[in-house]
Amino acid sequence: MTPELKERIDNLVKQDKIFVFMKGSKLMPQCGFSNNVVQILNIYGVPFSTFNVLEDEEIRQGIKEYSNWPTIPQVYVNGEFMGGSDIMVEMYQSGELQQALEVALAS
Repeated sequence: MTPELKERIDNLVKQDKIFVFMKGSKLMPQCGFSNNVVQILNIYGVPFSTFNVLEDEEIRQGIKEYSNWPTIPQVYVNGEFMGGSDIMVEMYQSGELQQALEVALAS
């Protein structure tokens, strides 16, 4: 990964408290896994930003190396990688996600 790409991703991840790299946008997810993440975040009514990896191949590949996670979507909270769709669903079902989001938004 080039230093420029790493800096670009760093800036995106830190842009908002909750940031999602996904296929499509939060208004129009373009895969089921991305849609799962959007629906879960919408349930909590939390503000979040997204980046459509389908529009930028460099970011699409670079984010996988950046997080050491092979799939999209990827969710970042306060600049830290939380996980993908499966982890978000598990955290939602266990109640962990609500707590993590509340802490993030309060900081």
